[in-house]
Amino acid sequence: MSLKKINTVLAAAFILFILWFGAEFILRPETVAPGFGLPSWPSGDGGGFLIIKGIRDVVLALVLGILLVTGHRRALGWALLVEALAAYGDMTTVLAHHGSVPTALGVHGLTATLMVVNGLLMLRETRKVVVTPLTPALQPA
Repeated sequence: MSLKKINTVLAAAFILFILWFGAEFILRPETVAPGFGLPSWPSGDGGGFLIIKGIRDVVLALVLGILLVTGHRRALGWALLVEALAAYGDMTTVLAHHGSVPTALGVHGLTATLMVVNGLLMLRETRKVVVTPLTPALQPA
């Protein structure tokens, strides 16, 4: 399997996962929120923050999806690297609030790290190789 195909499959998997997860936070935050890893959840009007998290995830997925569909693979690589910061931020938030360490590292940290790997592979795939001639070109007399 070529590097381009591997990158495409990985990027598409991230896009679908992030889109699904974000949609779940918007449509059914009470069912998906406990799996996020925090020990307690907002009460009262604080539940709106769960929907904000879902909207963030949907927007992140749409940015990646647009770059993939339009063939902007180098930009997709950079976007994967930058968007991995959101998952690392989620991991840090869970750890800082004494949440589930396995969830922080195994879900958020692993997702972020795989996004970084996919982004770096995408940048490698799209790098420009400069070929220099072995012998100098003949100059006209």
